[in-house]
Amino acid sequence: MLADHQNVVLSVEHVKKKIGRKWIIHDVTFDVRAGEVFGFLGPNGAGKTTTIRMLVDLIKPTEGVIKVCGYDVNRQQEQALRYVGSIVENPEMYTYLTGWENLEHFARMQPGIDAERIREVVHIVRMDKRIHDRVSTYSLGMRQRLGIAQALLGRPKLLILDEPTNGLDPKGIKEMREFIHRLSGEGLAVFVSSHLLSEIQLLCDRVAIISGGRVLAVGGVDELISSSTGYVIWELSPADVGRGVLHKQERCEVLDNPEALLDDSILAGMSPDAIVTRIQEEDTSSAVEALVSEGVEVRGVSRINPTLEQLFLQMTEGEGIE
Repeated sequence: MLADHQNVVLSVEHVKKKIGRKWIIHDVTFDVRAGEVFGFLGPNGAGKTTTIRMLVDLIKPTEGVIKVCGYDVNRQQEQALRYVGSIVENPEMYTYLTGWENLEHFARMQPGIDAERIREVVHIVRMDKRIHDRVSTYSLGMRQRLGIAQALLGRPKLLILDEPTNGLDPKGIKEMREFIHRLSGEGLAVFVSSHLLSEIQLLCDRVAIISGGRVLAVGGVDELISSSTGYVIWELSPADVGRGVLHKQERCEVLDNPEALLDDSILAGMSPDAIVTRIQEEDTSSAVEALVSEGVEVRGVSRINPTLEQLFLQMTEGEGIE
């Protein structure tokens, strides 16, 4: 369920962070709305972890403002963090206690959390059958769900999950994805940091891409992909003449190594003489006219929108991700 544009739960405005003489975060701005899953992506050293730590007041921003439900995290910590549930890195649990005993322990740290609320969060994360077993007997996926149950105890408006599918098997990833979608469908704003780009594409409504301490893009996954320059596969005869014509077209980049950019499933269906270009959709027709005028037979033209992973690599110039 996508949220109303006015219903902003988390607002991050021009946040910067300086450690010593070095600026780690140069300028980060985005918002997260009620009822959406928001993805946070960045290459190594991009400032992803530093940003998350500022969101939950583990470190202070040097400049800028972070607000949760209208409260300044830096100046009104108690009011702001009352609306936040988070798992930063791995959920810490007492493995010699049962899941229920762990939740009782954390419930004592917050006012107004009774046994009924514990039962509610246990049901939300679907751990009714195993909640009275020791945590040492839990799988990684069950520990993740127990950690989320702990984060939900205080009835937050914003749930921050750092790598929630990390280490899970495919079944566990699918279950976690369905679970997160269910939470957002009930109106919770969910902020997800992940290095699994294909998973983010399936999981998130919107994403922010961060590199070098700056946010490069914020938007809906489909919106970002459709607005980026896509790939066009050309089947031309003669191919060498067609390649020369395409090289001369403005705003048309002929790719010398498409194998590094396209999925294997696409490559398998291409002919050996196929030519791959990066070109905007509105420029494709003029390229076709130029080919025809030079006597090149256009046997096929196929447009392929980039995946989120390809878009990410374009924006961050091929940098790796965490």
